[in-house]
Amino acid sequence: MFERLDTICLTVSNVEQSSNWYQALGFTVAFHGEGYRVLTVGNSEVPLTIEEGTSTSRVNQAYPIFFTKDIKNTYKKLQEKGVEVTEIHEDGDNTFFDFYDLDKNRLQVCFWE
Repeated sequence: MFERLDTICLTVSNVEQSSNWYQALGFTVAFHGEGYRVLTVGNSEVPLTIEEGTSTSRVNQAYPIFFTKDIKNTYKKLQEKGVEVTEIHEDGDNTFFDFYDLDKNRLQVCFWE
């Protein structure tokens, strides 16, 4: 029935401003559409789509999780760029932290061996 996961979509209030924000974090615009951008990062096969609109609730919102081999350096780089981040958490299997885009969309970074 399904072939693959095509994209993860987040709603943003200003697609141009948000696109620039994500590009400053290393994302690349793969497709430029009216009111949305498809962004890629690293060697991931699943892109992130940002779509201009109004989000009424953040409760139970799905969020992307990005993997890094150097979580402490990634954390530091995001802080240096003024990105809102939570503390780094370790649960015994994973090390992770949340960060937020300009519209307070939750994103997460993880590392595991």
